[in-house]
Amino acid sequence: MSTPKALLLIDLQNDYFPGGDYELARIGEASATAAAILDRFRNDGRPVFHVRHEFPTADAPFFRPGSTGAAIHQSVSPLANEPVVTKQQINSFAQTDLKAQLDAIGVKSLVIVGAMSHMCIEGATRAAVDFGYGVEVIHDACATRDQEFNGRRVAAADVHAASMAALGFGYAKVVALKEWA
Repeated sequence: MSTPKALLLIDLQNDYFPGGDYELARIGEASATAAAILDRFRNDGRPVFHVRHEFPTADAPFFRPGSTGAAIHQSVSPLANEPVVTKQQINSFAQTDLKAQLDAIGVKSLVIVGAMSHMCIEGATRAAVDFGYGVEVIHDACATRDQEFNGRRVAAADVHAASMAALGFGYAKVVALKEWA
């Protein structure tokens, strides 16, 4: 039997969707793609892990504790048997039991999807590789938003492309869903 490959769905939470407190560009499309991957993992009986961010205090700009915005979006709702890891850091492994849960079932590689491309997706991917996991990032199942640097607006598509290029250069296999097998 081959070692398990697990799906890691990161921060696909209500505040990132239209009407939320921190809407991302292309989040609907990214979430629909993530849902298709989720269906494949479920149908194949492969492990699925949901990660959600929750800031520690109610004065946070989004993902406030106990808020509807901090809940996982209905498009990728976890099933009762799917672990949900709550984090307070960018890196999904930092101060969580994610690694212990993955190691307990012998996971050796991860498929990573979610948000934001340049933050939590990068953080989790880099950490996963540092821990020795093989990683695939499905880039069209990830989203981000416009950023600002040195007085210049950087379009979400450019932020996303730069993040995926960096991850693909030295950390992960970065592919679109149609190229993923």
